Amino acid sequence: MDMVKARFEVLDERFARVNGDEWMRRLHTGCRWTEGPAYFPAGRYLVFSDIPNDRVLRWDETTGAVGVFREPAGFHNGHTVDRQGRLVSCEQGGRRVTRTEHDGTTTVLAETYQGKRFNSPNDVVESSDGALWFTDPSYGIDSDYEGHQAESEIGACHVYRVDPVDGSVRIVADDFTRPNGLAFSLDESLLYIADTRQDPSHIRVFSVNEGRLSGGGIFATSDAGGFDGIRLDTAGRVWAAAHDGLHCFAPDGTRIGKLRVPEVCSNLTFGGPRWNDLFITASSSVYTLRVNFSGPRF
Repeated sequence: MDMVKARFEVLDERFARVNGDEWMRRLHTGCRWTEGPAYFPAGRYLVFSDIPNDRVLRWDETTGAVGVFREPAGFHNGHTVDRQGRLVSCEQGGRRVTRTEHDGTTTVLAETYQGKRFNSPNDVVESSDGALWFTDPSYGIDSDYEGHQAESEIGACHVYRVDPVDGSVRIVADDFTRPNGLAFSLDESLLYIADTRQDPSHIRVFSVNEGRLSGGGIFATSDAGGFDGIRLDTAGRVWAAAHDGLHCFAPDGTRIGKLRVPEVCSNLTFGGPRWNDLFITASSSVYTLRVNFSGPRF
């Protein structure tokens, strides 16, 4: 197992006490592009996507072994674990959002809007009412590299909400270039959404009220390539994957620090026995670092 020096870069005094182990562990490498880390506490394992190789891999926390979880996988990208412990997946190849049930069967949750197929769902989060919110850029239809090249049927890249009662799908934001990672604030009053292809790439923040969004001003901009996945810690700090590592923002939008990573970062999540193991997907690899802060539990 490779070890990489953990480099926390303090940009603001509010980040001064944010740290963790001296070394990051590289859990796996040799992928083409890793994405979508999701941790299952009951099984003590992490699943993550290797999108161009059309597979989902599984790292076992108890043994350290990495094996194939699903292949082919419909070019899975982002994942989340819902409040019943089921895997919810964005399929770029299938152009849909699906759920893996406890018995291993697959349920399609969303695959069209007004009779038109989605572009290529990218990342997904669940709110406490059971609704699913997901982004739909065009990366999976832009080429055959991580999906199937095709024309967009909808003609734009939106953010959607799947109703938890009747399963209906509604557009909640329609003014993005390439919506990507998204995450709720701790009280779910705000929703942060990355727009990867803006110049510079930025994160917008929306107010959430009864399943609808308002506002949408720029929360933060990137100084190192495109923003991708987003997560919050229990202090309300916003962590975003970028080209030089993870950027950390205070709730007021100030970039207060970075965790440098030796590959381009795509996403992150929290896990482990105390939810303070940080898992990072980056280019060909997956890294982990035990830190002195935690991710929120449901």
